[in-house]
Amino acid sequence: MGDAKMRILRIEAEGIFLFEGKAVIDFNAEQRVYPDNAAMLYNPFGNTYTNNVLSFVGVNASGKTTTLKLISFVMSLLNAEAINTIDTKVILEKSTKVVLKTYFYDEKAGVCLLETVIGVTKEEGAVDRYTILHERLYIRKAGSITSKANLFQFANNDLYQSRDASEEQLLFLKDDVSIVIALGKSGNVFFRDMTEWTDFNILNSFGDFPIALIQFLDPSIEYIKFNPNETELIVKFKKYKEPISMRGIQNISHYLSSGTIKGLNVFMQAWMTLIKGGYFLVDEIENHFNNEIVATLIRFFMDEKVNKRGATLIYSTHYVELLDELDRNDGIYVTRNNDGISIQKLHHILKRNDIKKSDVFQSGMLEGTVPSYEASMRLKKTLASGTIVEDNK
Repeated sequence: MGDAKMRILRIEAEGIFLFEGKAVIDFNAEQRVYPDNAAMLYNPFGNTYTNNVLSFVGVNASGKTTTLKLISFVMSLLNAEAINTIDTKVILEKSTKVVLKTYFYDEKAGVCLLETVIGVTKEEGAVDRYTILHERLYIRKAGSITSKANLFQFANNDLYQSRDASEEQLLFLKDDVSIVIALGKSGNVFFRDMTEWTDFNILNSFGDFPIALIQFLDPSIEYIKFNPNETELIVKFKKYKEPISMRGIQNISHYLSSGTIKGLNVFMQAWMTLIKGGYFLVDEIENHFNNEIVATLIRFFMDEKVNKRGATLIYSTHYVELLDELDRNDGIYVTRNNDGISIQKLHHILKRNDIKKSDVFQSGMLEGTVPSYEASMRLKKTLASGTIVEDNK
């Protein structure tokens, strides 16, 4: 099964202020599994398959980034991180009570449901503090799953452990740490989150970068080496006899393009994720890249020779042509924001697989996936007026 101890099957979230109603993110493959698209999936147990690629697509401000942060938050929760130390807890802001249901597969325990009710303590002039009010952990043996229909059905006798905010329990467990820690030590879910790296162009030091990766991104570079003892980066361009040495990796942007820097960061993080069989989250995956580089990254996660342990790429994009790389519709989500973020799986909207996905999005057939005609006409009229008008004086 590889290094990954847990496989997330489904996330349900209610009560998050930014979302409209319940947010549901299903990692599970709903469509039929055929031999020609089986490489896009991972089989953790029985007849259950999960998608190796999850795409979130929508117009600007439709909730793509927030959705990725919700996924990242849940993964941190499953790793028994204290809620108040998790960076992505920002998704809980302005909420009063949040109910999370996380369905996952644990290699030792079986199929699990973690119900977590999170409350907030608001104090004037102080930062909001989050606590777990109630929590239930249910477990079923994987062998009891007989169909997709009962994969997410749990009974009272499946209850493994529960907790509330009683003083007795808090003597043994912090009030913002999940009881999922009962399944083992922290670090059950291996994931790399690059949602904060959308426009952050400083090179992470992983040691010497593979020559094949460097020349895939920029054929003019012979090698890049990092000396951790001296905090020194050495770049050798093919057309120069002598390498360039610099102290401080922030200066790399003077010599390498933003695309090369992001590519080195992204592909190295992706490589680690592929090795571990974990999860890799990237926001606006196309930023600083040409489409072929992004398509190559996506294909790696759908190639069983490269992705041997069922690693999952989770990304957001404005670039709908990337969706044509995917043969299945059940790993693509449409995000919209009409007084609250909504998430809808493309499989539930578009039943056919023989239609080019980029054409469907660009045609406006799916409401809310392209800027409205009226909005574009208003902008055209404003630009054509030749006058800058301050609306708020």
